[in-house]
Amino acid sequence: MKPIRVLLADDHPVVRAGMEGLLAHEADIEVIGEAVDGQEAVEFADRLLPDVVLMDLRMPRMDGVSAIAEIKRLHPEINVLVLTTYDTDADILRAVEAGATGYLLKDAPREQLYDAVRATASGRSSLAPAVAKRLMQRVREPWNAGLSSREIEVLELVRRGLSNREIARNLHVSEATVKTHLVHVYSKLGVADRTSAVNVALERGVIRMGD
Repeated sequence: MKPIRVLLADDHPVVRAGMEGLLAHEADIEVIGEAVDGQEAVEFADRLLPDVVLMDLRMPRMDGVSAIAEIKRLHPEINVLVLTTYDTDADILRAVEAGATGYLLKDAPREQLYDAVRATASGRSSLAPAVAKRLMQRVREPWNAGLSSREIEVLELVRRGLSNREIARNLHVSEATVKTHLVHVYSKLGVADRTSAVNVALERGVIRMGD
């Protein structure tokens, strides 16, 4: 039986080395390449055609979500397992919408990582318990359904203290588009300013404190 061929994509060398070391213990899993950013992940996936891409979200040149979308566009058969420290609604939704099959946090036990890689290789969804819980909360709480993933993402950046101009640059959109998103957010949350929007979103669990 052929081993599961895995491409690692993470901008931290220590993390890549750690993941490779962990996966090397499993006879049915083989690491075939390492990418240092999203752009390289796309290029390597296109060339190596792995079964699974183990993808971080925050990387230079091209972020993980953009890389997932591009990989799935080029090769729908390649499955992507997100491995990250971020579990906000915005991160989870954007990754799933881009085509990620699974979503795991970096503090997951090694057995959970092995199981997730195998599940992802077969096309089965594998979610960290905390992630699954947050997705279920979104399904059960209709007040949150009105906010799009992009609007939540804008809120996340507002929470981090970015100006409209900085948000526009970060998301590669115009400043006017950012203002439009914020107007929609204010309307949906029933608030009148940025501070109130962030406070309400935090109270409802739409976004969370921390980077």
